[in-house]
Amino acid sequence: MNLQVAPSLLAADFARLGEAVEIVNRSDASLIHIDVMDGMFVPNISVGFPVIASISRVAEKPLDVHMMVVDPGRFVGAVRDAGAHLMNVHYEACTHLNRVIASIHEAGMKAGVTLNPATPVGMLEDIIGDVDMVLLMSVNPGFGGQKFIPGTIAKVRRLHELIALSGSQALIEIDGGVDLNTAPALIEAGADILVAGSYVFKAPDPIRAIHDLRLLGENR
Repeated sequence: MNLQVAPSLLAADFARLGEAVEIVNRSDASLIHIDVMDGMFVPNISVGFPVIASISRVAEKPLDVHMMVVDPGRFVGAVRDAGAHLMNVHYEACTHLNRVIASIHEAGMKAGVTLNPATPVGMLEDIIGDVDMVLLMSVNPGFGGQKFIPGTIAKVRRLHELIALSGSQALIEIDGGVDLNTAPALIEAGADILVAGSYVFKAPDPIRAIHDLRLLGENR
């Protein structure tokens, strides 16, 4: 499959959020990435469900909602009702991960699991066959614009091997410090979806930036 790009609205100007969504609509991005932060699981607070619902009404790309919150299973219904296509929950935040993944699927969404930089991919061995996506954080979660953690490249390779050995259909998504410099090695290692925030929304031409990133995966 072709490389997918998921622009992260966390890096957009929140005073002009509708314009940012329209930019993504007109681009060849595949998803819109939305970070939900509670100030507890991560040291920051971002958007809530009313904002996601507003985005959903004007978005022409599926919403990839990344829940950086304590006990995200509480919010499956709210995420679905806000218009999400995929709900991504942190392994570290779920006491009963199988139950949460099942409830996301029962709600009609695709289910993703996110790993913090220090969490090894082997922790997913017993659930990899049940998820649609694994998101590897390539920065510590909570803030945009951080420096890419180089060890993520080897981690992508290990996850790719785990997926292949298990027969899982899960896609590999990367979030944090993604740009034209870090993307090639991620793609070579097996990444399917690249989340890009600052790279896209700080660019002079965000639509061109998205296109240039996606083109890196043309010959994968």
